[in-house]
Amino acid sequence: IVVWFCFFSLLLQVLNEKKLQEVDSLWKEFETPEKANKIVKLKHFEKFQDTTEALAASTALVEGKLSKNLKKILKKIVAKDAHEQLAVADAKLGGVIKDKLNLSCIHSPMVTELMRGIRSQIEGLITGLPSREMAAMCLGLAHSLSRYKLKFSPDKVDTMIIQAISLLDDLDKELNNYIMRCREWYGWHFPELGKIITDNLTYCKCVRKVGDRSNFASSDVSDILPEEIEEDVKAAAEISMGTEVSEEDINNIIHLCDQVIEISEYRTQLYDYLKNRMMAIAPNLTVMVGELVGARLIAHAGSLLNLAKHPASTVQLLGAEKALFRALKTKRDTPKFGLIYHASLVGQTNTKNKGKISRMLAAKTALTIRYDALGENTSAEMGAENRLKVETRLRLLEERGIRRISGTGKALARTDKYQNKSEVKIFDPSGDSTLPAVSKKRKIQEVEEQDAEVAVKAKKFKAEMK
Repeated sequence: IVVWFCFFSLLLQVLNEKKLQEVDSLWKEFETPEKANKIVKLKHFEKFQDTTEALAASTALVEGKLSKNLKKILKKIVAKDAHEQLAVADAKLGGVIKDKLNLSCIHSPMVTELMRGIRSQIEGLITGLPSREMAAMCLGLAHSLSRYKLKFSPDKVDTMIIQAISLLDDLDKELNNYIMRCREWYGWHFPELGKIITDNLTYCKCVRKVGDRSNFASSDVSDILPEEIEEDVKAAAEISMGTEVSEEDINNIIHLCDQVIEISEYRTQLYDYLKNRMMAIAPNLTVMVGELVGARLIAHAGSLLNLAKHPASTVQLLGAEKALFRALKTKRDTPKFGLIYHASLVGQTNTKNKGKISRMLAAKTALTIRYDALGENTSAEMGAENRLKVETRLRLLEERGIRRISGTGKALARTDKYQNKSEVKIFDPSGDSTLPAVSKKRKIQEVEEQDAEVAVKAKKFKAEMK
């Protein structure tokens, strides 16, 4: 059994293998140091030279790799007794040892309980090592290992981005609620002010500086409002239809305006912090989709590394999971974009080409995310190149409708300009052709002749019958 602990490594040999068969009662064999010495004994002791060597060995074990020190010890000690099995706590590490050193390794619940028992009685198995020094060495190695897991640089911690973008969204919601409450509250006293001043922050600054509407005539708000709007506000204050309020009400409204202004200033500061942090951690992603969309993608995935593991199709639909599964359930068309819809490149194209641009943008964004997460270079050149490609593709899609289909496809279609001339035309009846009207009434003479012919025919018919 190989045990790595703080600043040394141990090679222990099992003395009584029969007692290891009962896993549930194995802890009883390690209740005291005397019992533990009857189960295992120290076969080899190797001390690390310094903290760097101990950290390298620990990081290799965490990643399931075989360090140089462990390889030397196994070749030197265990290789002679190759017919025995080596107990390992990590199955992945056991596979590496078997491949490189051709040693038989075992990993089972029995090994896990055995490791737990050895760690509980490590001070009794090794003599001459004070517990205080042991605790200090464990603490130092734990700090070093944690620093290594953070990739050595606190600037690469994307947790700050996740918290910052979440706080920014919360601030926007609270700020909107505060501003609407302030406008509604002060609107009872001076309702015309809300129609004249549309900017929320400017509205709160005016209310905080002036207070009661009767003070607008004698107050100078030129540092807040333009001259034209200032005149309109003063004129509206003189003929306002608002109700009168007490001084205590005005003080509470002013206090609310102070809160709105402070939160707005902090939001601006937080946005600048988020922008700088995004340029430090994911510069190429920021160039492609912007700092807000990039931060929301990282927050949605959990971390930059998790986001780098997603394919381009997943990056395209991040944030639209509900719509996707609803479409799959109802067998309808799936959504074409999620959070990436708010990127500037998707927003500036027409509705027909949004799906194509979002698909291409997601593909290029996935490349930049992996470059930011796993690459050593911190420049934003790759993001700028990919953004230029997407912009070129966007321009080609927009010009496709006015280019000719045949030929090389590079020349514009030759079409004459059409100009509609509005003219008032009058109908000309001279070109009409008409037929003479035929009267449907028969003349009296024709009727009399027909009656006479009928009478003659009737007489002849009667004569023949006789």
